[in-house]
Amino acid sequence: MIKCDIGFARKFIKDDAYFKARKKADTALEQLRNKTGPGSEWLGWRDLLADPNDAELEQIGSLGEEVRAKADVFIVCGIGGSYLGAKAIIDALSPHFGSKGPEIIFAGHHVGGKYLEEMLAYLKEPKGDGSAKNIYLNVISKSGSTLETALAFRMLRELLEEMYGDDSSEHIICTTSKEGGLLNKVIAEKGYRKFIIPDDVGGRYSVLTPVGLLPIAVAGIDIRTLFYGAVSAYNEYEDNAEDLLEYAALRNAIHESGKTIDVFATFEPELTSLGGWIQQLLGESEGKEGKGIFPTVATFSTDLHSLGQFIQQGKRSLMETFIIVEKPFSKLRVNEIKGDGDALNYLAGRSFHEINTKAREGTTEAHSEGDVPIIKISMEALNAENIGQLIYFFELLTGIFVYSLGVNPFNQPGVEDYKKAMYRLLGK
Repeated sequence: MIKCDIGFARKFIKDDAYFKARKKADTALEQLRNKTGPGSEWLGWRDLLADPNDAELEQIGSLGEEVRAKADVFIVCGIGGSYLGAKAIIDALSPHFGSKGPEIIFAGHHVGGKYLEEMLAYLKEPKGDGSAKNIYLNVISKSGSTLETALAFRMLRELLEEMYGDDSSEHIICTTSKEGGLLNKVIAEKGYRKFIIPDDVGGRYSVLTPVGLLPIAVAGIDIRTLFYGAVSAYNEYEDNAEDLLEYAALRNAIHESGKTIDVFATFEPELTSLGGWIQQLLGESEGKEGKGIFPTVATFSTDLHSLGQFIQQGKRSLMETFIIVEKPFSKLRVNEIKGDGDALNYLAGRSFHEINTKAREGTTEAHSEGDVPIIKISMEALNAENIGQLIYFFELLTGIFVYSLGVNPFNQPGVEDYKKAMYRLLGK
């Protein structure tokens, strides 16, 4: 199970402030469990773990295997929660190089013309043997009208229709709302295969629905193990949520003390995209009514050579949350060389995991002495089960923490402001 160590941050908060925040966290958890808080109609991400739909998992897994066997390229077309969760898990659990199965690429997450133009050209390029790439597209949008995704889908759909003609419907899979919305009109016209996004699950909480599970399955990751890892966390925290309550309370007290930035950092490059998912989950949930701690993402030790100076000695406006994997997933060790010209033989025989761990421990010590509150979130090993547990850990933490701020964790009214201004300027 996920471990949470608040010891390096607790010393920065006085007891009375912490206990006051703890009462808020306890109340917030009861609001979630009893569905009495604002936005409670969006708590389907808890319900789907309380009552798993094994038939749907089987259906998604089966299609994932089919596409994985046929496709050279699988395109995930979506923005925000429609792609961040899938990308986080795929990046965490897939090889860095030479991954088997289709190449997974992302579209519809911005309106960069150069990116999309080059993608379209790349998709048209033949493979090394001269044959055409076999391409599948998964468009993900509840409304079907989100501009970034809809534009990319228009261009990609046209390409697939050129390539496959009437068979293009076999290459396009839509994940959208049960009914209504522009995408459902296109599905009715074209006969695309469809998965349903539950009405009571918002985008940033949707990774354990078909939104995330289909791309993850195509990547060859065991979605049942992932999903039931989250189920185990759900059951665990329904019985005893002490770690989460302590974390939420401490984060609330740190918020009240005036900290405005939370650096979510990992020493494992595989988890950088997971930080991006956490960033959206918290940022879109807590950043309302002038409240919240701005979540940002760093990969150490890389970013210690760009951000480390500021974190150590800059304005004391930040905290850090470290995402840690305890067991090594690489056996690589430092070799010994004659002459020791690079003066590194003192590390000979030691694993890169051990060296990385010492880098993390040294950073924790230095930043703590530099008056940075640090929270450590640990999972035992990097695998589908533990990632599933971590997904639910942060979903529940977000609900508790944001309710303790006194705001709705499940809406995002500020996002609509940029859309209104953009559409006006575009002449819609």
